[in-house]
Amino acid sequence: MKNPILICLCVMTLLACNQDKKETSNDILEDIPSLETTDSLIKIDTIIKKIVVVPIEKSDKEIKEELNAKGFKTYNYINPVTQDTILMQQYFMVFLKSGPIRNQNEEEGAMLQDAHLEYLSNMYQEGYADLIGPFADDGEIRGITVYNVPTLKIADSLAHLDPLVKAGRLIVEIHPWWAPKGNGLR
Repeated sequence: MKNPILICLCVMTLLACNQDKKETSNDILEDIPSLETTDSLIKIDTIIKKIVVVPIEKSDKEIKEELNAKGFKTYNYINPVTQDTILMQQYFMVFLKSGPIRNQNEEEGAMLQDAHLEYLSNMYQEGYADLIGPFADDGEIRGITVYNVPTLKIADSLAHLDPLVKAGRLIVEIHPWWAPKGNGLR
């Protein structure tokens, strides 16, 4: 945490010191003699300074406090091998299962499927769902959605707003699920 701040301060100090010595691009261009039909070669050295802004990351403690303030359940897990502290957050895994009403005609089924995919895409874009996908077999469980919301009640409400669930083509089974905050699939 201290290194990114130290690097930013050093870069800002260097830039402030060099501010007086900077020439504008027009000043540099005025110093270049005009080219005539001669065999002379003009060499121009250019220094390009690039500033990389490194976002200051929040500590696990700050993230945990923010999540808890929003109603999320969290806890710290200590890895017994590495002694690393891992911030765990509760998510809600929704199993989308075959529902009792599956007699829609092909056109209605296709429209419901499109609305279902659009709904899940919106849930992902709005940050309510982090993992979404169908299962590859033709079993009773058709797919999952992992909701990133603070309560079971919210996850249940969002899952029941899915057009395929509303139409009875799918039913939901919801389970609280713990996962490390910020980890992705590998």
